[in-house]
Amino acid sequence: SDLAGMMNFVRYNMLLARMQNDAGKPMVAILTLVKAREEQARVTQRVMTEQPDALKQQQQLAAQICIQMAQHHEKHAHDAAKAVLNYQDALQYDDTNIPAMLALSKLHLARGDLEAAQFQLTSLLRVDKANNDGTVMMADLMFRKQEYESATFHFQQLLEREPEHYEALARLVDLLRRAGKLSLCPKFLEQAEKSSARAASEPGFNFCKGLYSLYTHSPNEALRCFNLARKDTEWGIRAIYHMIQVCVNPEGDTIGGEVFSSSSEPGNLKTAEKLLIELEELGEASSDPFVAARAYVWMASRNRTQIEKALTDFSALARGGEENVVALLGMARCFMLLKQAPKARSQLKLVSQLSWNPQFAEEFEAAWLLFADLYIDTGKYDLAQDLLKRVLLHNKSCSRAWEYMGYVMEKEQAYANAAEFYENAWSFCNESSVSVGFKLAFNYLKAKRCVDAVDICHAVLKKDPNYPRIRKDVLEKARQGIRV
Repeated sequence: SDLAGMMNFVRYNMLLARMQNDAGKPMVAILTLVKAREEQARVTQRVMTEQPDALKQQQQLAAQICIQMAQHHEKHAHDAAKAVLNYQDALQYDDTNIPAMLALSKLHLARGDLEAAQFQLTSLLRVDKANNDGTVMMADLMFRKQEYESATFHFQQLLEREPEHYEALARLVDLLRRAGKLSLCPKFLEQAEKSSARAASEPGFNFCKGLYSLYTHSPNEALRCFNLARKDTEWGIRAIYHMIQVCVNPEGDTIGGEVFSSSSEPGNLKTAEKLLIELEELGEASSDPFVAARAYVWMASRNRTQIEKALTDFSALARGGEENVVALLGMARCFMLLKQAPKARSQLKLVSQLSWNPQFAEEFEAAWLLFADLYIDTGKYDLAQDLLKRVLLHNKSCSRAWEYMGYVMEKEQAYANAAEFYENAWSFCNESSVSVGFKLAFNYLKAKRCVDAVDICHAVLKKDPNYPRIRKDVLEKARQGIRV
């Protein structure tokens, strides 16, 4: 019953729990920690009156025991609810314990309790404003809440402190794309490059540059940058998946879409196949992303047998869960390429009824675009516009969505409105698509904006001097309109 003996009992049980855990007996270790925690609670009560100067230290020890118990519940018992309670107990003893606050925030995020996570992260950043992990989690939280401006702010703060934090930089590039502010990316890329003499050769930096190039419709530069990150243990697998994406669909076309003719031919399928072999060697062969990537390589061949193989793989993925967006999108694309639009529509309808999930943001966007394409092709413009607005809510830089919106307005002969949408499509594709340029120039002409039409014609002809119809159908008529 003496205080020193009680303290020794706590230390002994903490050491015993560690040994039991190392011996592969985690459930026995948790029972030992329960004894330690109960005794430590009695210690803190007595210290309050007998040794008040030691209270803080004993409370911190009690918090540490609670954290160890929470970690056991997370790792071994897979009981998130008990882990949460133990982390909360830790914070009752030590309300500024950073590891407990971080772990509790992460658990709240994993369980989808965004309000609880935000409360905890706000408390953490009040205690430690420069905590990088907390800043990244807060930005991730804001992203999930679709508050892109706030998420961007937190990543910018982190990068001001640590320009070489490439994980944050990669996330910021994606967020700026979604906020329609890709023009701000070069500043942060330059900041990272200037912060270190080695930055230009760093895999993380090149991955971020590759993302920016991908999002600004520069597929060759994207491939070059991702290739520089390809052999890295941290960034390599992600880089390879992006390289396969570029090889299969370099211009970001709506795979399976009927409204626009494909602006590119997949010319690097052999490269994509070699990259798939690399992924197999890295142990990815059984993962869902690998199965999907391989299926898209088969689909890109446009060979019916290969497309049917891809459909079989996506169907197998779908059996893993009715809400598998990757599988539903893949099946819909296969059905479209096989000219089975009703079956594709069924898959896309399922996706449209699901709640948006940031983990599958790209798949949701692609599914909504393909569904909108189907509606446009059948003249259901209102339904298509609803889906396109959903795309733009989550990604203001989606040039394809702006292009579809322009197409709908053009079909309804609202040429001034069509021109505004095509302006955004032209801007967000980095003025790389001559077909979008032609549509913009044509709608400028129809909207009596002849000077603007001439300027865009010149921009298109500079990229492709032989682009069909633009001289006769737009440029000459726009010049005549200016003279009149």
